[in-house]
Amino acid sequence: MSIRAARIRRLLIANRGEIAVRIARGARELGIVPLGIYSEADAGAYHLSSMDDALCVGAAPAAESYLCIEAIVAAGRTLRADAVHPGYGFLSERAEFAQAVADAGMTFVGPTPAAMRAMGSKIEAKRRVRERGVPVLPGYDGDDQSPARLRREAKAIGTPLLIKASAGGGGRGMRAVDDLAHFDEALEAAKREALAAFGDDAVLLERYLRNPRHVEIQIIADVHGNTLFLGERECSIQRRHQKVLEESPSPVLTPELRAEMGRSAVSAAQAAGYTNAGTVEFMLDEDGRFYFLEMNARLQVEHPVTELAYGVDLVHLQIAVANRETIALAQDAVTPRGHAIEVRLYAEDPASGFLPASGTLVRWRMPEGPGIRVDAGVTEGDEVSIYYDPMLAKIIAWGPDRASAIARLTAALDRAEAAGVRTNLPFLRWLVRDAWFHEGRTTTSFLSERLRPDQFAASVPPERALAAAAALVLVERAPFRIAQTGIPLSLRLDEHVYRMIFDRYAAGWHAHGDLEGDLATARHGDGIEVRYGGERLAVGGCVDEEGVTFALDGQTYAFVFATPPSVADPHHAAGGAADGGMTLRAPMPGKILKVTARAGERVDERELLVVLEAMKMEHRIEAPNDAKVAAVKVREGELVTAGAPLVELEPLSP
Repeated sequence: MSIRAARIRRLLIANRGEIAVRIARGARELGIVPLGIYSEADAGAYHLSSMDDALCVGAAPAAESYLCIEAIVAAGRTLRADAVHPGYGFLSERAEFAQAVADAGMTFVGPTPAAMRAMGSKIEAKRRVRERGVPVLPGYDGDDQSPARLRREAKAIGTPLLIKASAGGGGRGMRAVDDLAHFDEALEAAKREALAAFGDDAVLLERYLRNPRHVEIQIIADVHGNTLFLGERECSIQRRHQKVLEESPSPVLTPELRAEMGRSAVSAAQAAGYTNAGTVEFMLDEDGRFYFLEMNARLQVEHPVTELAYGVDLVHLQIAVANRETIALAQDAVTPRGHAIEVRLYAEDPASGFLPASGTLVRWRMPEGPGIRVDAGVTEGDEVSIYYDPMLAKIIAWGPDRASAIARLTAALDRAEAAGVRTNLPFLRWLVRDAWFHEGRTTTSFLSERLRPDQFAASVPPERALAAAAALVLVERAPFRIAQTGIPLSLRLDEHVYRMIFDRYAAGWHAHGDLEGDLATARHGDGIEVRYGGERLAVGGCVDEEGVTFALDGQTYAFVFATPPSVADPHHAAGGAADGGMTLRAPMPGKILKVTARAGERVDERELLVVLEAMKMEHRIEAPNDAKVAAVKVREGELVTAGAPLVELEPLSP
């Protein structure tokens, strides 16, 4: 396909993070000037380095910046943009944004507002595709959104049941219901989360398939009536309804099933008069029957696996369609060339139930090599904010077949380093080594069946991590380089304090105390090499006035120069009290959305006390056991830091 950038010359990218960087790269390849936006919290963000010019569009909260249509359109005018690319998330599926861009005389790189209204609403989308004969799950997608009507429909559908936000995706505004006794609470939470994330609290109900695969079809359509499907992506491995690994092609689709699903995807797109890139998502059951799930009227997070497996550039194609060019591709020529797999690297703590994490990246090293692609939205020294999605990067591997792609991805993850912020890197390394994954036995219940609750539980760090921490301090801190014997060093990690004494010798130090043995060190690139207990470790990190932070074996360690612990581990909600009571603390920074606890009242085990919003997700703080509320320390709307006291509990009177 011959792609010209005849009409679009200056492209405003209305997004942040890795997708803004990726779109800017695609624009430059076509000779287009990339322009950016940022919030006050993103004033020094990595994505701005990819832009020729950029403007601040508002305060840190997304509602006041990246979701502010008026400010973004004004930025486009000021920067003399002739087109706007929305990326994914934020305003990417908001028809009113696409219309505002067009009204301002700029080209929207995406579908028309009418198509977005039709397919951006899951309710309207299901109606349209059903008329085209595309199979859909039984459920309710009516206009009556009253709780009473939704309750009646839920009873008619039965359990298991899924409540889904009509206006968005990414797991937000979604709740599974196994017992209708909990329907009202789940509905309230889903609507509240949907309204916060998408500005629309409409939901639909559908029967919940227990053990399906999640398979999506990539489509591209031009304004001349040509609609093609560019293969599938298997996205079954998910947690909290959010994808963590995607691959193309699917390990289970036959050519015949691929073609059948592709034709259904094309029918779905044509039902809305859809143009540009889009994704039609299906659930595939164990018998090979598929059901329409939704259509994403935008570029997907996981689009790189299609690009690598099918040899296309979806951003280039999007721009070509926006320039009203004809797609010069034949459907029968679209075939997979090898296999591609992507994993999402998140700032989150696998040891604490994958709660989002924030902080400063003191070390950031991404893998390179044949068949490896990294789409990153951060760099070393960046602050990971509580305000936005915690995804840091996507690591993608291509190989001539699935086994080689897995091997390349496994090696790439072993080379990746991220320190200063807790990440899911240990989880990803475990995932790509799992036997079921290698066998292609991946369904949406994969993690619930394969991942133990304590798989990444916090524990006393291995001796090698303590040796690495001590070595970094001894090498980087001038007083330790000068002293010779009796050097004291105490480091704390969570509730554990490690006390050591070091004596200098020719090749390094001899350790006594919680660390015993010889510790040899040498400079190694931009880090150090440590030899201890017969092992050789390459370690890089940061030593400051507070302590030492580094990554080892995919795990971030943050040792603090020891002081007596005064608060509970901030990655757990509960902290003990001397009188036998308990203080429930914020597991991460965030905003208090709801407080149901009342001082003096009795609460039962697992009763909801507080709802905390962080990184666009809601987190429930529940009573760990039957107790009495001694005090409530927060109010609705309040911003809290990690470890901040929320509710104080006391034992029930005998």
